[in-house]
Amino acid sequence: MKSPAILALLALLPATTSTIAADPAIRPGDRIAIIGNTYADQLRVHGYLETLLLQRTKENPVSIRNLGWGADMLSNRDRPTNFPSEESMLRAHETDVIIACFGMGESFAGDKGIEQFRQDLIDLATYHRGKKYNGKTAVRLILVSPIAHEDLGELTPSVNRRNNQLRAYSKTMEEVAREAKIPFVNLFEKTRYLMEDNSAPKLTINGIHLNSYGYWAAAGIVAESLMPTAPAWIFRVDALSGKTLGRGAILSKAKPAGQGIRFTVQEQSPPSMMPPTGKNIHDGLTGNRDQLIVDNLAPGTYMLSIDKKPVISASHDKWAKGVPIDNSPVHRELENYRLNVNDKNLQFTYSWKALNQVHIVGERRSSPSGRSLPAEVIRFNELAIAKEKELQSPIILRTREWVLLPE
Repeated sequence: MKSPAILALLALLPATTSTIAADPAIRPGDRIAIIGNTYADQLRVHGYLETLLLQRTKENPVSIRNLGWGADMLSNRDRPTNFPSEESMLRAHETDVIIACFGMGESFAGDKGIEQFRQDLIDLATYHRGKKYNGKTAVRLILVSPIAHEDLGELTPSVNRRNNQLRAYSKTMEEVAREAKIPFVNLFEKTRYLMEDNSAPKLTINGIHLNSYGYWAAAGIVAESLMPTAPAWIFRVDALSGKTLGRGAILSKAKPAGQGIRFTVQEQSPPSMMPPTGKNIHDGLTGNRDQLIVDNLAPGTYMLSIDKKPVISASHDKWAKGVPIDNSPVHRELENYRLNVNDKNLQFTYSWKALNQVHIVGERRSSPSGRSLPAEVIRFNELAIAKEKELQSPIILRTREWVLLPE
């Protein structure tokens, strides 16, 4: 019996693309700046969202600079002495779009802080309205809500109260966005839904800060909200008849291989990113994961190899229900690409957020290391730009041979 999620995916076959919004919030070639709290700041060290957006704009890639800062709030965004202003950074990047992630820190003020939060959001939108950081067109603003508060038992005794607060603050963000006619991503409601599944991995490390799996999950939510595109791969092969269906690739040349089957996969769209967990993922995220379904295999256990490289083993009944494919050669290439995204962000962080202020305004500013810092900052920025140019070359989609053989 196939799961409802798999049945829903199968209903879409053999389509290769999804309907794209007429005017998505993110467009190919956009130069994007991310501002906000710890959620925003840590996007740069996980890289899932940026990788998704780059793959979805591979013909004309977006360019992203992360200006997030842990614990930032709309009315409290302190920076060290002589730190470059946010506006100067927006102009230096020639920013087309600002993704603003706030509401977590502010929500601790409870009901009494909501109206101030509303006004601060209005002030943010008003401040940026009409500004032409790219020198040509008015910047576009996107608001992203905080995530829900996850129940971690004794570690999170106030989870219900906190979620009531977060819901109220997210609703306020939605109202301001609607009035200002700007896009809004409701991460609260979607992460709250996921957090109700106690059989799946936890999304956070402490209830409010996402772990790696949480950033993987949230990236899919945000990317689909901002730039809808083709969904995950799903392939179906009949081991007896040789019939094939595919979404995300063209399947052909299916023929028996002993008790197994071999077929050719011509990749047409990038694969999904492998989740950073060896456990089952949330049922609600099944659509974010590539799947292979093989019908009518003889009883036994079968190994899938791609271009003669082992990928995953499963029993015939599991193949018939659908097995997630996360570790194929092209999946590994995409994972390496994500790591390169993180490296680019690291170089930019070194150029923008010096990690030791004593070399800038402190007692070591006249030391050899302090005197060399300005040149080092410039060099780090050059490295970030060079690495970003490398990212403009997307992963290469190929034609590969998939073989399923009994073990």
